[in-house]
Amino acid sequence: MKRRSLLAATAATAIAPLGFARAQGAKTKIVFWHAMAAFLGEEIGNICKGFNASQNEYEIEPIFKGTYPETLTAAIAAWRAGQAPHLVQMFEVGTGSMLAAGPAVKQVWQLSQETGVKLDPESYIGGVRGYYSLSDGRMASMPFNSSTAIMWYNKDAFEKAGLDPAKPPATWADVITACRAIKAKNAAPIPMTTAWPTWVHIEEFGAMHDLPVATLSNGFDGLGAELKINTAPFVKHLNRLLDMSKEGLFKYGGRDSAAEPLFISGEAAIGFTSSAARAAIKRDGKFNSGAALLPTDPEVNPNPINSVIGGASLWTMTAPNRSAAEYKAVATFLKYIGQPEQDAHWHQVSGYVPVTFGGYELSKKQGFYEKTPGTDVPITQLARGKLTANSKGFRLGRMVELRNIIQEEMEKALQGQQTAQVALDTAVTRGNRVLREFEKSAKG
Repeated sequence: MKRRSLLAATAATAIAPLGFARAQGAKTKIVFWHAMAAFLGEEIGNICKGFNASQNEYEIEPIFKGTYPETLTAAIAAWRAGQAPHLVQMFEVGTGSMLAAGPAVKQVWQLSQETGVKLDPESYIGGVRGYYSLSDGRMASMPFNSSTAIMWYNKDAFEKAGLDPAKPPATWADVITACRAIKAKNAAPIPMTTAWPTWVHIEEFGAMHDLPVATLSNGFDGLGAELKINTAPFVKHLNRLLDMSKEGLFKYGGRDSAAEPLFISGEAAIGFTSSAARAAIKRDGKFNSGAALLPTDPEVNPNPINSVIGGASLWTMTAPNRSAAEYKAVATFLKYIGQPEQDAHWHQVSGYVPVTFGGYELSKKQGFYEKTPGTDVPITQLARGKLTANSKGFRLGRMVELRNIIQEEMEKALQGQQTAQVALDTAVTRGNRVLREFEKSAKG
């Protein structure tokens, strides 16, 4: 009952009956809720059409449900009403909450075991698989659209500023030098901006520099994790952003993906965001763009390691009277999208990284990385160094709320209302309160 209460507390709205179709004639119909709009939503539709055409037993219907948080809320509300979708796309920071959802989900290892459809964890790239697995290696959800944050830059603006577009800045000191040149030559209205402030400047910064964002292996080792983002390296980095903002080198563009248009429009010469932005940048950017590794701080760690993934995975949901045939249909679809041909195609058209070894090898064999320079940057960054307890990801409950708390305190610092140290101290205090509430609810 406590786990049910956890779900009820997360849901914010009620829903009307959805009327999911069950077995109809020769086909079993399943419903897939996703959070991919525009071009990426169209590609999901194409994947589903391909699956439907590949066999005669099952039919999957993709339905766009809004942003990731909106999809999470809708899925939980649907489960409470006994009408959850068969499959739902959930962003990576919702993993902790989904794992605590108990009877609402059927984990991948359970689905495979019960249906007899082999879903092999070993076929998935380790850094991706690990984020969505239990501590013993059993997969809980199916990796689908995985990305990592990278640095995008405007090659035309770099040339105008007298910078070498073939040599993007590698360290934060290099970034500051480049931004000063861009400002001095008026090569772009904004030298630098960033989307996803907490992902890029807290989570990725911590992972690459092998710093704990939270105790207990960033939450992987238990529900009692506490935030550690008010340590000296994080404070130093936030101070760097504050100084760049005062100097006119950095413009804060808002929370989550709000700042992305500043780069795509050409206003900002450097933009930090997801590697999956490639499709939008290629389509809408009116300039020559470059993709590069996230900059690092050698004074914090001279040997940076891997970044962590973003994106989402697919969770199988439960509902009263859901048939064995419906679960087998879900498992069959998950196996289908894990085929090298499907994974490689999704990777190549979307900008997300391949999640399987087969998809990566097929893309190499097809010459994709030679034909599209820069598309291997996120893969290189994810594979750098040796995976550690600080770089395998995050298993923190209510992480969306944690991100908003951190962003709120960062914003106050950028507005001159508090120092970097006070901002991160306050974020830790407030965030730990949320983590304790989550722990209490999850333990029952």
